[in-house]
Amino acid sequence: MTEEKQTLIEFPTDFSLKIMGAQHPDFLPEILKTIRQHAPDTSEANVKTRPSSSGNYIGATVTVRAESQEHLDGIYRAVTSHPMVKVVF
Repeated sequence: MTEEKQTLIEFPTDFSLKIMGAQHPDFLPEILKTIRQHAPDTSEANVKTRPSSSGNYIGATVTVRAESQEHLDGIYRAVTSHPMVKVVF
């Protein structure tokens, strides 16, 4: 008997990840490179950015196409383990 994980998300779906990191010229290219390892169709058009009020940090909302909970989990793990990323929600 296999046990299925319950999820409230219906897949496939477009899912927005909110990613925070230090203001750095390589932040967005690095984040996109990391996400594209799991979701190759993700482009700059899927990214919205906003600097922090102090300008020290940048927030990026990246919308990815998630095919399953496992796929989304893989993307999330890759992004959260990136050294330039401070927070993902």
